[in-house]
Amino acid sequence: MKQIIKTLLFSGMTIFITISLIQFPDQALEASIRGLNLWWEVVFPSLLPFFITAELLLAFGVVNFIGVLFEPIMRPLFNIPGVGSFGWMMGMASGYPTGAKIAARLREEKQLTRIEAERLVAFTNNSSPLFIFGAISVGFFHDATLGVLIAICHYSSNAFVGIAMRFHGRNEKKKLQERRKKVSITMAFKAMHRTRLKDKRPFGEILGDAVLNSIKTLIMVGGFITLFSVLIKLLFLVGVTPAIASVIQGILSLFSLPIEFALPFLSGLFEITIGANMITQITTDSLLPKVILVSFILGFNGFSVQAQVASILAKTDIRFLPYFFARFLHGTIASILTIILFKPLYLDKQASETIDIPVSQTLDDNIWTKIVDLLTQNGALFTFFFLGLACIILYRKTVKKQ
Repeated sequence: MKQIIKTLLFSGMTIFITISLIQFPDQALEASIRGLNLWWEVVFPSLLPFFITAELLLAFGVVNFIGVLFEPIMRPLFNIPGVGSFGWMMGMASGYPTGAKIAARLREEKQLTRIEAERLVAFTNNSSPLFIFGAISVGFFHDATLGVLIAICHYSSNAFVGIAMRFHGRNEKKKLQERRKKVSITMAFKAMHRTRLKDKRPFGEILGDAVLNSIKTLIMVGGFITLFSVLIKLLFLVGVTPAIASVIQGILSLFSLPIEFALPFLSGLFEITIGANMITQITTDSLLPKVILVSFILGFNGFSVQAQVASILAKTDIRFLPYFFARFLHGTIASILTIILFKPLYLDKQASETIDIPVSQTLDDNIWTKIVDLLTQNGALFTFFFLGLACIILYRKTVKKQ
């Protein structure tokens, strides 16, 4: 009976989307182009270097080197091996879904148990500094100093989630928990050297596989971004989104938040960028409600990112539910920290500034703005170059097999 219900549900959703696409072809095309532009101008060129670097560091054993050194920190705090520190650092540097990809790779290589991988995924999928400072703070709020508050709340709450998730699966049988009493550079180097020797591929093949695997993952990410961009538009056109927003209005009123944020907040639950942009455009007397809601959707990740993570985890035995629970926890803690730290980290700082700096000067001098502008201007060219490179690698692999 359960499988029959699933069949009816999935087929019904697919038919609904198909009919909506036929009914609103122009609006769907516009939303699709918007999502595709976001992917190939910003997402692809900004994430690809991190993905390729992660693949190379895994292949050359650098991750094992880091893991041995960070074992005394990661095990007591998060109850995962030291190799998890690599996923944590890369996740913070490059943003989602890097953490999920690294956790899946570590699980495939048996460096993590299933429970440890689920703990790692729960707190390594977060926004990148580029997105928080460049897109959210400068691009949407037009206030570079606000990025400090959002970043501190986002990353601190993420660490709290990791500490909370250390108790996940504690009753299950523990495996592969190697506790080293002494940690040294020599021991770490030996672990790195052993890992490199196990990989018999030549350097050229390692590099080619790193590029190819990274591009495959990013093409999947681009598909999800485009899909959810269209889905959000269709749900709004058929009246589903406004109906759900009316329910969210009641929830917002319970927390003394303006009900005008219901529709933008709902959009943010689906796709972070669209929702954050809509939230910042609402006119209110206080900035605090906007920052609270933006902090929540950044921690929640949005269904678009969650779908990307689910697709990556589907190739392993890592369960999606712990990650999904952690997203609610992350968003809630980030919102609470925003309320607590808004005055000391933002209002007091603004009051202490005696010299007014023009907004235009702040935008020009901000490094994140310059990076965003560079990616926007050359992102498409960067994307097409690596897509062509991936085609060449695939062709050479096919010729070799023949």
